[in-house]
Amino acid sequence: MKKHHWYPLLAAAVMFVCMSATAVADSRATMVDAIQKNDSVSRFSPLFPNALYWQHAHDSTVLAETLVATVHDEQNANEPPASFSRLQSELLNNDVIALYGKPGARNMGILGQYTIEEIEPVMDEFVRAYDEANGIRGVIPAVYIIYGTVWPEGEIGLTREAVIHEYIEFAHERGWYVFIDHQIGRYSVENAVQTLLPWLKYPNVHLAIDPEWRTDKPMQEIGYVTGDELNMAQQMIQDYIVENNLPGRRMLVFHQFKPKMIANRNAVRSDFERVKLIHCADGFGNPGQKINAYRFNALAENIPLKSFKLFLKPTIEKAGWDQPLMSPEEVLSLDPRPYLIMYQ
Repeated sequence: MKKHHWYPLLAAAVMFVCMSATAVADSRATMVDAIQKNDSVSRFSPLFPNALYWQHAHDSTVLAETLVATVHDEQNANEPPASFSRLQSELLNNDVIALYGKPGARNMGILGQYTIEEIEPVMDEFVRAYDEANGIRGVIPAVYIIYGTVWPEGEIGLTREAVIHEYIEFAHERGWYVFIDHQIGRYSVENAVQTLLPWLKYPNVHLAIDPEWRTDKPMQEIGYVTGDELNMAQQMIQDYIVENNLPGRRMLVFHQFKPKMIANRNAVRSDFERVKLIHCADGFGNPGQKINAYRFNALAENIPLKSFKLFLKPTIEKAGWDQPLMSPEEVLSLDPRPYLIMYQ
Protein backbone atom coordinates (compact mmCIF):
# COMPACT_ATOMS: atom_id res chain seq x y z
CA MET A 1 0.00 0.00 0.00
CA LYS A 2 1.32 3.41 -0.88
CA LYS A 3 1.81 6.21 1.61
CA HIS A 4 1.15 9.94 1.35
CA HIS A 5 4.57 11.43 2.01
CA TRP A 6 3.58 14.77 3.32
CA TYR A 7 1.53 14.50 5.78
CA PRO A 8 -8.85 -9.27 25.07
CA LEU A 9 -7.16 -10.99 27.14
CA LEU A 10 -7.27 -13.60 29.92
CA ALA A 11 -10.51 -14.20 31.79
CA ALA A 12 -9.24 -12.30 34.80
CA ALA A 13 -8.55 -9.25 32.70
CA VAL A 14 -11.98 -9.44 31.10
CA MET A 15 -13.59 -9.68 34.50
CA PHE A 16 -11.62 -6.64 35.67
CA VAL A 17 -12.73 -4.54 32.71
CA CYS A 18 -16.34 -5.55 33.23
CA MET A 19 -16.17 -4.72 36.93
CA SER A 20 -14.53 -1.39 36.10
CA ALA A 21 -17.24 -0.52 33.61
CA THR A 22 -19.92 -1.35 36.18
CA ALA A 23 -18.26 0.78 38.81
CA VAL A 24 -17.91 3.64 36.37
CA ALA A 25 -21.54 3.41 35.37
CA ASP A 26 -22.48 3.86 39.01
CA SER A 27 -20.75 7.23 38.99
CA ARG A 28 -23.30 8.56 36.47
CA ALA A 29 -20.91 11.18 35.11
CA THR A 30 -22.49 14.09 33.30
CA MET A 31 -21.70 14.14 29.60
CA VAL A 32 -19.30 16.79 28.34
CA ASP A 33 -18.84 15.83 24.69
CA ALA A 34 -18.88 18.39 21.93
CA ILE A 35 -22.06 16.72 20.71
CA GLN A 36 -24.22 16.14 23.77
CA LYS A 37 -25.97 12.83 24.24
CA ASN A 38 -28.63 12.09 26.81
CA ASP A 39 -27.31 13.43 30.13
CA SER A 40 -28.90 10.49 31.96
CA VAL A 41 -26.62 8.04 30.18
CA SER A 42 -23.96 6.79 32.61
CA ARG A 43 -20.54 7.21 31.04
CA PHE A 44 -17.03 7.97 32.26
CA SER A 45 -16.09 10.98 30.14
CA PRO A 46 -13.03 12.78 31.49
CA LEU A 47 -11.66 15.77 29.67
CA PHE A 48 -8.16 15.80 31.06
CA PRO A 49 -5.88 13.35 32.89
CA ASN A 50 -6.79 14.63 36.37
CA ALA A 51 -10.22 13.11 35.75
CA LEU A 52 -8.74 9.66 35.24
CA TYR A 53 -8.78 8.95 38.96
CA TRP A 54 -11.72 6.92 40.26
CA GLN A 55 -12.61 9.54 42.86
CA HIS A 56 -12.84 12.22 40.17
CA ALA A 57 -15.09 10.29 37.80
CA HIS A 58 -18.19 11.97 39.20
CA ASP A 59 -17.03 15.52 38.41
CA SER A 60 -15.34 15.01 35.06
CA THR A 61 -16.96 18.16 33.69
CA VAL A 62 -14.80 20.32 35.94
CA LEU A 63 -11.75 21.73 34.21
CA ALA A 64 -8.51 22.38 35.99
CA GLU A 65 -8.32 25.95 37.28
CA THR A 66 -5.00 26.48 35.56
CA LEU A 67 -3.91 25.28 32.15
CA VAL A 68 -0.30 24.60 33.08
CA ALA A 69 0.69 22.01 35.66
CA THR A 70 3.67 22.73 37.91
CA VAL A 71 6.85 21.02 36.76
CA HIS A 72 9.03 20.22 39.77
CA ASP A 73 12.77 20.23 40.03
CA GLU A 74 14.78 17.35 41.53
CA GLN A 75 14.50 18.72 45.07
CA ASN A 76 10.69 18.61 45.28
CA ALA A 77 9.76 15.79 42.92
CA ASN A 78 9.71 13.00 45.50
CA GLU A 79 6.05 12.89 46.50
CA PRO A 80 4.03 10.51 44.27
CA PRO A 81 0.72 11.63 42.77
CA ALA A 82 -2.41 10.92 44.79
CA SER A 83 -4.16 7.61 44.12
CA PHE A 84 -1.36 6.53 41.77
CA SER A 85 -2.60 2.93 41.59
CA ARG A 86 -6.21 3.84 40.81
CA LEU A 87 -5.73 5.42 37.39
CA GLN A 88 -8.26 4.57 34.72
CA SER A 89 -8.41 5.31 31.01
CA GLU A 90 -10.59 7.80 29.19
CA LEU A 91 -10.73 5.23 26.40
CA LEU A 92 -12.90 3.00 28.59
CA ASN A 93 -16.05 4.69 27.28
CA ASN A 94 -14.83 7.26 24.77
CA ASP A 95 -13.41 7.42 21.27
CA VAL A 96 -10.89 10.10 20.33
CA ILE A 97 -11.38 11.78 16.93
CA ALA A 98 -8.38 13.78 15.75
CA LEU A 99 -7.69 16.13 12.86
CA TYR A 100 -4.08 15.77 11.71
CA GLY A 101 -1.69 18.22 10.13
CA LYS A 102 0.71 21.10 10.44
CA PRO A 103 -0.76 24.52 11.22
CA GLY A 104 -0.44 26.81 8.23
CA ALA A 105 0.67 24.08 5.81
CA ARG A 106 -2.21 23.29 3.46
CA ASN A 107 -0.44 20.30 1.92
CA MET A 108 0.21 18.62 5.28
CA GLY A 109 -3.21 17.51 6.44
CA ILE A 110 -6.67 18.87 7.13
CA LEU A 111 -5.51 20.75 10.22
CA GLY A 112 -3.33 22.99 8.08
CA GLN A 113 -6.13 23.76 5.61
CA TYR A 114 -8.02 25.87 8.13
CA THR A 115 -7.13 28.62 10.53
CA ILE A 116 -7.54 27.95 14.21
CA GLU A 117 -10.72 30.03 14.13
CA GLU A 118 -12.14 27.94 11.29
CA ILE A 119 -11.37 24.47 12.61
CA GLU A 120 -14.15 24.14 15.22
CA PRO A 121 -17.12 23.73 12.82
CA VAL A 122 -15.02 21.29 10.77
CA MET A 123 -14.28 19.29 13.91
CA ASP A 124 -17.96 19.32 14.88
CA GLU A 125 -18.89 17.55 11.64
CA PHE A 126 -16.50 14.67 12.34
CA VAL A 127 -17.51 14.46 15.99
CA ARG A 128 -21.19 14.37 15.07
CA ALA A 129 -20.64 11.54 12.59
CA TYR A 130 -18.83 9.39 15.16
CA ASP A 131 -21.20 10.34 17.96
CA GLU A 132 -24.02 8.91 15.86
CA ALA A 133 -22.04 5.77 14.96
CA ASN A 134 -20.52 4.74 18.31
CA GLY A 135 -23.65 4.09 20.36
CA ILE A 136 -23.52 5.31 23.94
CA ARG A 137 -19.78 5.95 23.88
CA GLY A 138 -18.52 9.49 24.19
CA VAL A 139 -16.36 11.41 21.75
CA ILE A 140 -13.28 13.45 22.65
CA PRO A 141 -12.13 15.79 19.86
CA ALA A 142 -8.41 16.30 19.31
CA VAL A 143 -5.97 18.17 17.13
CA TYR A 144 -2.93 16.17 16.01
CA ILE A 145 -0.08 18.57 15.31
CA ILE A 146 3.10 17.81 13.38
CA TYR A 147 5.56 19.57 15.68
CA GLY A 148 8.89 18.16 14.54
CA THR A 149 8.87 18.04 10.72
CA VAL A 150 11.55 16.18 8.79
CA TRP A 151 13.50 18.20 6.24
CA PRO A 152 15.97 17.12 3.55
CA GLU A 153 18.82 14.99 4.85
CA GLY A 154 16.75 14.20 7.94
CA GLU A 155 17.05 17.54 9.66
CA ILE A 156 14.12 18.54 11.88
CA GLY A 157 12.21 21.80 11.84
CA LEU A 158 10.09 22.59 14.89
CA THR A 159 6.78 24.41 14.72
CA ARG A 160 6.98 27.70 16.58
CA GLU A 161 6.17 27.32 20.27
CA ALA A 162 3.74 30.24 20.13
CA VAL A 163 1.65 28.34 17.57
CA ILE A 164 1.61 25.19 19.71
CA HIS A 165 0.64 27.23 22.76
CA GLU A 166 -2.22 28.80 20.82
CA TYR A 167 -3.64 25.41 19.83
CA ILE A 168 -3.21 23.99 23.34
CA GLU A 169 -5.12 26.87 24.88
CA PHE A 170 -7.78 26.77 22.16
CA ALA A 171 -8.24 23.02 22.72
CA HIS A 172 -8.25 23.35 26.51
CA GLU A 173 -11.09 25.87 26.40
CA ARG A 174 -13.19 23.39 24.42
CA GLY A 175 -12.29 20.17 26.22
CA TRP A 176 -10.19 18.85 23.33
CA TYR A 177 -6.97 16.87 23.42
CA VAL A 178 -3.77 17.86 21.64
CA PHE A 179 -1.35 15.31 20.20
CA ILE A 180 2.14 16.65 19.50
CA ASP A 181 3.95 14.58 16.87
CA HIS A 182 7.68 14.34 16.13
CA GLN A 183 9.00 12.81 12.90
CA ILE A 184 12.44 12.01 14.43
CA GLY A 185 14.47 12.45 11.21
CA ARG A 186 18.16 11.59 11.37
CA TYR A 187 18.16 11.84 15.13
CA SER A 188 17.43 9.33 17.90
CA VAL A 189 14.08 8.42 19.40
CA GLU A 190 15.50 9.59 22.71
CA ASN A 191 16.23 13.01 21.24
CA ALA A 192 12.72 13.31 19.79
CA VAL A 193 11.00 12.32 23.02
CA GLN A 194 13.23 14.64 25.06
CA THR A 195 12.07 17.49 22.82
CA LEU A 196 8.43 16.56 23.41
CA LEU A 197 8.47 16.03 27.18
CA PRO A 198 8.06 19.66 28.32
CA TRP A 199 4.67 19.83 26.58
CA LEU A 200 3.32 17.32 29.10
CA LYS A 201 2.96 20.13 31.64
CA TYR A 202 -0.23 20.95 29.74
CA PRO A 203 -2.75 18.35 30.99
CA ASN A 204 -4.59 18.00 27.68
CA VAL A 205 -1.40 17.11 25.76
CA HIS A 206 -0.38 13.66 24.51
CA LEU A 207 2.66 12.70 22.42
CA ALA A 208 3.37 10.89 19.15
CA ILE A 209 6.32 9.73 17.04
CA ASP A 210 6.32 8.68 13.39
CA PRO A 211 8.86 5.98 12.46
CA GLU A 212 8.35 6.54 8.72
CA TRP A 213 10.45 9.68 8.89
CA ARG A 214 13.23 8.34 11.11
CA THR A 215 15.74 8.58 8.26
CA ASP A 216 18.27 10.87 6.64
CA LYS A 217 16.67 10.18 3.25
CA PRO A 218 13.05 11.31 3.63
CA MET A 219 10.80 10.52 0.65
CA GLN A 220 13.46 8.08 -0.60
CA GLU A 221 13.26 5.43 2.10
CA ILE A 222 10.92 4.50 4.92
CA GLY A 223 12.40 4.72 8.39
CA TYR A 224 11.91 2.52 11.42
CA VAL A 225 12.19 2.30 15.18
CA THR A 226 12.78 -0.75 17.37
CA GLY A 227 10.68 -2.31 20.09
CA ASP A 228 13.35 -1.39 22.61
CA GLU A 229 13.21 2.24 21.50
CA LEU A 230 9.44 2.33 21.97
CA ASN A 231 9.88 0.93 25.47
CA MET A 232 12.55 3.52 26.20
CA ALA A 233 10.23 6.29 24.98
CA GLN A 234 7.47 5.09 27.30
CA GLN A 235 9.90 4.90 30.22
CA MET A 236 11.08 8.46 29.56
CA ILE A 237 7.51 9.74 29.53
CA GLN A 238 6.57 7.84 32.67
CA ASP A 239 9.66 9.04 34.50
CA TYR A 240 8.95 12.65 33.52
CA ILE A 241 5.33 12.41 34.70
CA VAL A 242 6.30 10.86 38.04
CA GLU A 243 9.31 13.11 38.68
CA ASN A 244 7.23 16.21 38.02
CA ASN A 245 4.12 14.96 39.83
CA LEU A 246 1.99 15.48 36.74
CA PRO A 247 -1.59 14.17 36.79
CA GLY A 248 -3.03 11.10 35.13
CA ARG A 249 -1.83 9.01 32.22
CA ARG A 250 -0.75 10.16 28.78
CA MET A 251 -0.96 8.55 25.38
CA LEU A 252 2.03 7.86 23.16
CA VAL A 253 1.05 7.19 19.56
CA PHE A 254 3.32 5.55 17.01
CA HIS A 255 2.55 4.95 13.32
CA GLN A 256 3.02 1.84 11.18
CA PHE A 257 2.02 0.85 7.64
CA LYS A 258 4.94 -1.42 6.70
CA PRO A 259 6.36 -4.39 8.65
CA LYS A 260 9.88 -2.93 8.62
CA MET A 261 8.79 0.22 10.45
CA ILE A 262 8.83 -1.53 13.85
CA ALA A 263 11.78 -3.87 14.34
CA ASN A 264 11.36 -6.58 16.99
CA ARG A 265 7.71 -5.60 17.47
CA ASN A 266 7.11 -8.52 19.84
CA ALA A 267 9.39 -6.84 22.38
CA VAL A 268 7.13 -3.78 22.73
CA ARG A 269 5.63 -3.41 26.21
CA SER A 270 2.20 -1.97 27.02
CA ASP A 271 2.37 -2.21 30.81
CA PHE A 272 3.62 1.25 31.78
CA GLU A 273 1.11 2.53 34.33
CA ARG A 274 1.37 6.18 33.34
CA VAL A 275 1.57 5.71 29.56
CA LYS A 276 -1.02 4.33 27.14
CA LEU A 277 0.74 3.12 23.98
CA ILE A 278 -1.41 3.59 20.86
CA HIS A 279 -0.59 1.64 17.68
CA CYS A 280 -1.77 3.57 14.61
CA ALA A 281 -2.41 1.97 11.21
CA ASP A 282 -1.20 4.61 8.76
CA GLY A 283 -1.19 4.79 4.95
CA PHE A 284 -3.72 5.58 2.24
CA GLY A 285 -5.51 3.23 -0.14
CA ASN A 286 -8.83 1.58 -0.87
CA PRO A 287 -10.76 -0.05 2.01
CA GLY A 288 -9.35 -3.50 1.25
CA GLN A 289 -5.76 -2.26 1.38
CA LYS A 290 -6.34 -0.32 4.56
CA ILE A 291 -8.08 -3.24 6.28
CA ASN A 292 -5.19 -5.54 5.37
CA ALA A 293 -2.70 -3.08 6.86
CA TYR A 294 -4.82 -2.82 9.98
CA ARG A 295 -4.96 -6.61 10.27
CA PHE A 296 -1.17 -6.75 10.24
CA ASN A 297 -1.07 -4.26 13.12
CA ALA A 298 -3.76 -6.26 14.92
CA LEU A 299 -1.37 -9.22 15.02
CA ALA A 300 0.63 -7.28 17.62
CA GLU A 301 -1.54 -8.36 20.55
CA ASN A 302 1.13 -7.08 22.92
CA ILE A 303 -0.01 -3.58 21.85
CA PRO A 304 -3.79 -3.81 22.41
CA LEU A 305 -4.79 -0.16 21.94
CA LYS A 306 -5.17 0.49 18.21
CA SER A 307 -5.66 3.57 16.08
CA PHE A 308 -6.71 4.11 12.48
CA LYS A 309 -5.77 6.94 10.15
CA LEU A 310 -7.78 8.04 7.12
CA PHE A 311 -6.67 10.24 4.24
CA LEU A 312 -9.00 12.86 2.83
CA LYS A 313 -8.66 14.19 -0.72
CA PRO A 314 -5.46 16.26 -0.70
CA THR A 315 -4.91 19.78 -1.94
CA ILE A 316 -1.89 18.86 -4.10
CA GLU A 317 -1.89 16.88 -7.33
CA LYS A 318 -0.80 13.24 -7.46
CA ALA A 319 -0.89 12.87 -3.66
CA GLY A 320 -2.59 9.70 -2.48
CA TRP A 321 -5.79 9.47 -0.52
CA ASP A 322 -8.46 6.96 0.49
CA GLN A 323 -10.74 6.08 -2.42
CA PRO A 324 -13.42 5.53 -1.31
CA LEU A 325 -13.22 6.93 2.19
CA MET A 326 -14.37 4.44 4.82
CA SER A 327 -17.42 5.49 6.84
CA PRO A 328 -17.39 5.85 10.64
CA GLU A 329 -19.46 2.66 10.87
CA GLU A 330 -16.87 0.78 8.80
CA VAL A 331 -14.00 2.15 10.87
CA LEU A 332 -15.63 1.21 14.17
CA SER A 333 -16.33 -2.32 12.88
CA LEU A 334 -12.60 -3.06 12.54
CA ASP A 335 -11.34 -5.86 14.77
CA PRO A 336 -10.00 -4.95 17.23
CA ARG A 337 -11.86 -1.64 17.28
CA PRO A 338 -9.68 1.46 17.09
CA TYR A 339 -9.99 3.95 19.93
CA LEU A 340 -8.17 6.84 18.25
CA ILE A 341 -9.31 7.75 14.73
CA MET A 342 -7.49 10.48 12.87
CA TYR A 343 -8.03 12.26 9.57
CA GLN A 344 -5.28 13.75 7.44
